[in-house]
Amino acid sequence: MIDTLLTYDTELFLYLNNLGTERWDGFWRIVTEKWSSIPVYVILLYLVFRHYGLKGTIIILIAVALMITATDQLANLFKYGIERPRPCRVEALQQQMRFVADGCGRFGFFSAHAASSMAAAVFLGLALRKYHKYLPFILLFWAVVVAYSRIYLGVHYPLDIITGMFFGGILGWLFYRLQVWGQVRFNGG
Repeated sequence: MIDTLLTYDTELFLYLNNLGTERWDGFWRIVTEKWSSIPVYVILLYLVFRHYGLKGTIIILIAVALMITATDQLANLFKYGIERPRPCRVEALQQQMRFVADGCGRFGFFSAHAASSMAAAVFLGLALRKYHKYLPFILLFWAVVVAYSRIYLGVHYPLDIITGMFFGGILGWLFYRLQVWGQVRFNGG
């Protein structure tokens, strides 16, 4: 059963990866770059500060820093525990796929990019939803685009992405709940 799942995962990877064209390669390289999300984070930081004030913003920043650390460490635990090679490391796939990334790490299950972006989307979407009702959907769309960029570039299988988004979503929700608890404790409520 696992072998069948991995075969389907590889076939879906090849299909999605080969949808790419040189014309779009630059765009997807920018999307996947962590630094390209800084404008999004600056806007979100402004919105958090506007609605939560300085003390609330500090609590949210601490929660986000802990959350991103947790997603990265959990992804590393899985990557080095399972040791599933990235598609760009599988010799049998190299002639069939498009490799657009600048580099290719060793192991890919699961994607830290997908986990971190989904965690941030869920956490900040929940934190700001009562002030901006469409923001959670915009942030979820952004997380999906970032996650897809990893398939496009040839460094992750769809299962790596889906699993990363799943764990990121759970961690985003858990850290949101932790942040709510912290806001209540810190504000004396």
